[in-house]
Amino acid sequence: MSSGGADKPGSGGAGGAVKTPSDFLKSIRGRPVVVKLNSGVDYRGILACLDGYMNIAMEQTEEYVNGQLKNKYGDAFIRGNNVLYISTSKRTVTDGA
Repeated sequence: MSSGGADKPGSGGAGGAVKTPSDFLKSIRGRPVVVKLNSGVDYRGILACLDGYMNIAMEQTEEYVNGQLKNKYGDAFIRGNNVLYISTSKRTVTDGA
């Protein structure tokens, strides 16, 4: 039997705070992020934009290998198939790892 559409987002239920991954990605544009690649390398910087393939453009980018700063870039472009995850960064250097 059908649920009558009660499980659709925006159907008027009590769960008004449902946030999709797309909503999250839109909300973090212009904010500091950490992008971890499949290789284990981290890139930290300001998220400038991204597309549906998870291609990422960043500004003020720093490259970290094994937790150590290796390089600084003004702008960086990361191809989406290399991305393991994107995380918001509350603080840039003081995460202790």
